[in-house]
Amino acid sequence: MDRIIGRFHQCVAEENGTELAKIFSTKAPASSPNFFYDLRRASNAQHIDGEIHYSLTPRNGFSFDSAEVNAWAEVFVNYWKAVGEFIGLEESTDRGELKDGQYGEVYDVWKAFTNSLIKYHSSSVLPFWTIPCLYTALTDLRTYAIKADEQSVNAKGSINFSTGLQDDIVSSVGKNEKLEDYARVLNRVFNMCLQDRAPVEYSRKWGTYFTANLMFKTYFKLNAVSLSKNMVQAINAQFDMPSLYRFPRSEIVTFKYYIGVMTFLREDYVQAEQNLTEAWQLCHKSAYKNHQQILTYLIPCRLITTHKLPTSELLSPYPRLQALFGPIAACIRKGDLAGFDAALFAGEVEFVKRRIYLTLERGRDIALRNLLRKVFLAGGYEPLKEGQTEADLIRRTRIPIAEFAAAIRMGLGADGKLLEDDEVECMLANMIYKNLMKGYISRERAMVVLSKTAGMAFPGTGV
Repeated sequence: MDRIIGRFHQCVAEENGTELAKIFSTKAPASSPNFFYDLRRASNAQHIDGEIHYSLTPRNGFSFDSAEVNAWAEVFVNYWKAVGEFIGLEESTDRGELKDGQYGEVYDVWKAFTNSLIKYHSSSVLPFWTIPCLYTALTDLRTYAIKADEQSVNAKGSINFSTGLQDDIVSSVGKNEKLEDYARVLNRVFNMCLQDRAPVEYSRKWGTYFTANLMFKTYFKLNAVSLSKNMVQAINAQFDMPSLYRFPRSEIVTFKYYIGVMTFLREDYVQAEQNLTEAWQLCHKSAYKNHQQILTYLIPCRLITTHKLPTSELLSPYPRLQALFGPIAACIRKGDLAGFDAALFAGEVEFVKRRIYLTLERGRDIALRNLLRKVFLAGGYEPLKEGQTEADLIRRTRIPIAEFAAAIRMGLGADGKLLEDDEVECMLANMIYKNLMKGYISRERAMVVLSKTAGMAFPGTGV
């Protein structure tokens, strides 16, 4: 006990919240694997409160008032109780004999510790610089909530949690009792930070975006994305909130990423691209997983907004993204409609899980555009008239519908045999309506008349 109080005294003297948060860790230090056992043996349930109170008095070098002594004593007592559960959990895990509901018990005791921090931060008894303790407590509490729900669901023989890339976006479990409870705890902290009226240099508002990012992760995991919108509106309504760019870069990247995903799901692809691009640019170059998560949504965004496809150089460091997007990108470039449909079908499960299936499906229009463009290029140029030179060459802009129909039928493979002429005309009309092709259909002559202006027949492709 003397050891932990000594570290605490040093952190208080230096007002070092980051080091203080490390004291209340859920894992024993690697340099002292028996630390938890020593801490538990240092006292007992009857005497721990009195011993902590005595340790925090002025005679031991602390200058706390009675309110601070009581606050820190409650925090330390709750941590001491939690350590007992950590020891039990570690021993059960090592033996491979986890009890039903054991993670739930750990969640409950760590929630009590977290609530004690929240209570005394809300009443401003604990100083603002100690808020990193709340960061650590909330992050660990979320982990225990997820594991508790997972253990509960597995005990009932239900579906497991989704795993793999971006598991914060998708959850396949219907019941998340502890995680929903955690969301309520988190909401209290968010409101406490958001509504703090202390001068900005001493304000708990500096905890807003860290807490908001945890709320994003939690709401997405609970499939309650709409609640995220309310949270963002609450932040934007604060006239005295420091600029986002004054916060740590890690918090900016995470916030921009989730804003990007949220707007992506609302099909506001322009805003989504802006936020995801900024997250990508600010993300640390060694944050491999974060890059992968951002690209999962940025690639479909850019396909819709600018019709740009990922290059092999971009995808090569990320094998999972290469497997997801590589085949689709290749088919779009070639105008291979049958291949596109096959690639979309092959990745359907992953695309639906990531909620990008419908967006990628729109890439079929780009594949069709590229196929029709090939027909246009294959048509060559109008014959030169007398006195004209090669500098006067103009591409043939009157393309028989039959030529486009033949290309589409070939592109569709076996399914193309069933394609009727009216369906071809409908597809061409959609291309013109979506501004993927400039021109009009002349039904009398069974032709498509394309724009003669250079680079305007298929906008954005250079022809």
